[in-house]
Amino acid sequence: MKLSFSNPSRSYDSTCNCVRFTGYASIMEVEFFLEAEALKKLSPKLASVESGYLQSFDAAKEHIYDVAGKAYVKDRKGSTVFVLKAGDF
Repeated sequence: MKLSFSNPSRSYDSTCNCVRFTGYASIMEVEFFLEAEALKKLSPKLASVESGYLQSFDAAKEHIYDVAGKAYVKDRKGSTVFVLKAGDF
């Protein structure tokens, strides 16, 4: 099942040093945690602060959504939470 990313909300979580966002598979919500190291790989010159991570996410969101969708199809096995790491990009 293909994911949609109809909710543009994303937030930086300083506890886990990641950007959180949500996808949807039909009516099921799927959570993603994008590690800051992955964002640094996508934007090497980004400022390592909340606003820098969110700007980097926004600039690369189509690519991020593509990687998230592939991770979901590959590893879904009933999981509704996925962590995207630098190696996924």
